[in-house]
Amino acid sequence: MSALAEAINRSFSAGEPEQPSVSPLRALGRRRLSGIEVLAQSVATTAPAASMVVLPITVLHTVSPLIGLLTIVGATILISLVAVCVTRFTRRQAAAGGLYSFVFQGLGTRAALTAGVAILVKYLGSATLTLYSGVTAATTVLAVLGIDAGSPAAKLGVYAAVALVALAVLVRGARVAAVAILLVEVCSLVFIVALMLLGTPGPVVAPPTAPTHGVLYAALAAIFALAGFESATFFGPETKRPLQTVTRIVLITPLLCGTLFVFAAWAAWTGRSALLVGAYLHGTASGASALLVIALNMGLCCSWLASATASSHAASRLVYSMGVERLLPAAVTAVHRRFRTPHRALLGIVAIVVVASTALALLDGRLDALRLVVRAMVVAAYVLVAVASVLFLRRIGEQTRPALVIGVVSGGFGAALLAYLLVAGLVGTDVLAPLLVIALLAAGSVWHRVLRRTGGMRRVGAFDRAESADVLPGAGVYGRDACGEPVLVGKGPRAP
Repeated sequence: MSALAEAINRSFSAGEPEQPSVSPLRALGRRRLSGIEVLAQSVATTAPAASMVVLPITVLHTVSPLIGLLTIVGATILISLVAVCVTRFTRRQAAAGGLYSFVFQGLGTRAALTAGVAILVKYLGSATLTLYSGVTAATTVLAVLGIDAGSPAAKLGVYAAVALVALAVLVRGARVAAVAILLVEVCSLVFIVALMLLGTPGPVVAPPTAPTHGVLYAALAAIFALAGFESATFFGPETKRPLQTVTRIVLITPLLCGTLFVFAAWAAWTGRSALLVGAYLHGTASGASALLVIALNMGLCCSWLASATASSHAASRLVYSMGVERLLPAAVTAVHRRFRTPHRALLGIVAIVVVASTALALLDGRLDALRLVVRAMVVAAYVLVAVASVLFLRRIGEQTRPALVIGVVSGGFGAALLAYLLVAGLVGTDVLAPLLVIALLAAGSVWHRVLRRTGGMRRVGAFDRAESADVLPGAGVYGRDACGEPVLVGKGPRAP
């Protein structure tokens, strides 16, 4: 008799466990999303269409065109190495906490909380910046059409309308959001690439005066443009084949977006993006037609708003995971009965993003300082996950020399870049951003100390796990986890 037949026969006589084992993340709805839907979430977070326009402009205003092109190539390689480090975890685990949960597996609670703060700041900051940029592009379109939307009341109306649409899409579920995001990004990308390929080459834009530490700021801009590939990891428990699908998407996204950004940098270097850049920076005053300015800003607006939606989507899964682990109030774990989305977490996140972006618009806030803080948080999170991958593989006895080299190289370069950023900021005239970065990185240690005093650390690290319904009766052995919950610990009647 085969092992399968023996297991089936045994299942008829075996009784169900008194308390079945369930995944702590089952409320989100397990095994629902396809690879295309998760890929849409991952790609949209990077806002590739908008980044293809903004990134070359940012780079060309800090360094020469050739150095800018090489910087983007280098950033693509570095982020791809970080993606390989992330796959050390995605091949083995699925967690709604993403990088935060992975860092816990390699570096423990203190580093995980630091990574959690960094990632949450990154996604909230990214959503704020992209929402601000998207609404700015929308008001530009209205201005070209002759509609004045520059007054405070008009801006508030636009932000309120965008927030309601984004919240409706997010609460409807990951599948609806992914389809909407994918359609928006594909249309925007086709339009941007076509303009770069078919446009008449113009003069190359050179930086008027190269700023101090120009290469640093160009590298940070390129890394931030590529950041977001890891948002696929937050949807692992909801993906049909999480260990395979999420791993592939984590590897594909930085290569795909990096290729688009290198192409955009080449177009800027050769002058093929002159028409695009002029229409974006100066509107119809650059000689571009009103129709082109409207179409360009509509494409950028859609890309930015899709990124804001995707960033809020990923942040909601991180907040939900922390709520399940009782690190945040239990209210954030509330899940919509029909759509299986953490609607209360989404409501809070969207409210924070809308208020922050509205404040930027009304108060003419310090965009550069916010960008610097968010970019620093991205680098810090990637350094932690790179180092965690090395220690994680060593702990489970699967360390290899290539994995060690990739982890050390990506973590070392990221740490050097972060240190350069902090030193350059502290010795410069504007020390607010680096001081805020240091405070945010220290917040994880403060949080860790509070948890030690309150005894709340035992729930850190909530991963999707096999349920009793996933195995035949009598085919698994049950134990108890650190919180006393039943969990499958082995297979077969003789499993330890």
